[in-house]
Amino acid sequence: MELRSSDVPSADRFDWWCELTARDLVPTRITIDRMAVFRAAASQLKLGGLQASVLEFSALRSVRTRRMVERSDPDWWELALVRAGSLQLTQNRNQTALEAGDLVLYDTSRPFVAEASFGIALASLVVLHLPRRVLPIPEQELRDLVARPMPSRTGAGILLARFMAGCAEQAAAIHGGIGRRLEPAAVGLATAFLSDLADTEDRIPAQTRQQALLVQIKAFVLDHLHEPGLSPAMIAAAHHISVRYLHHLFHEDGQNLGGFIRCRRLERCRTDLADPRLINMSVAEVGARWGFQDGASFNRAFKAAYGIPPGEHRRRR
Repeated sequence: MELRSSDVPSADRFDWWCELTARDLVPTRITIDRMAVFRAAASQLKLGGLQASVLEFSALRSVRTRRMVERSDPDWWELALVRAGSLQLTQNRNQTALEAGDLVLYDTSRPFVAEASFGIALASLVVLHLPRRVLPIPEQELRDLVARPMPSRTGAGILLARFMAGCAEQAAAIHGGIGRRLEPAAVGLATAFLSDLADTEDRIPAQTRQQALLVQIKAFVLDHLHEPGLSPAMIAAAHHISVRYLHHLFHEDGQNLGGFIRCRRLERCRTDLADPRLINMSVAEVGARWGFQDGASFNRAFKAAYGIPPGEHRRRR
């Protein structure tokens, strides 16, 4: 459920935000410009045994003191993605300035200072709360990473950032069953990302490495669905694994690669056929747009999946 400050009397909004963040995140001492109008919103996501928070807020300064840590500590590593605004984080004598698209790690068991800059737009964050037990990375290795710049536009960083942004955008659709299935992806991506930065990849359990690799492969497939040449050999080469191991990863996940590609392509075709902006594109052209080069094969695959030919689906929509 999303909570917004606009639903609270203006005189009570700041106190409401302090209570909300102390309950759902960690207690901090928050200060704001009392002359400004304070605005904020928050959503909580359940990803199986994990939690994530989607936050928007006006400019503020948030300080977590040592005494606060001693009184209340959920024992989390926090991975935050900045979606909008400018922030600055200080912890363990490290300090980093953050802009939209940046990732940062911080520790609820240590004091920190976070500041959102003044501006017209609200600052926006997605925060993944990771209990210490789920990350198979030495404590000291992670502490060395807090409040430091992190690569979020390449490799595992961009996949993690996309995942977290997607969770925020689809928060209303992530209910219990979906959230439980997303938990391994969240842990796998976070572990792959942080272990690479800490140079501890060889100490990660094999199952966790496989889960993270499968998430990366699926993201790659979705980015290349439109390419007719998308094949097991191309996918395997892009991830420096054998075709046999590629098929093994999907088998362990209860799927097969060919079926995964076909289903995702059919989903894109189904969406496009219902889009009035694409009405001048023929059914065959829609199929070819998503990798179905043979019109007859596309018709058969679409009817087998949805019970009606693609042209009939377009007419009904």
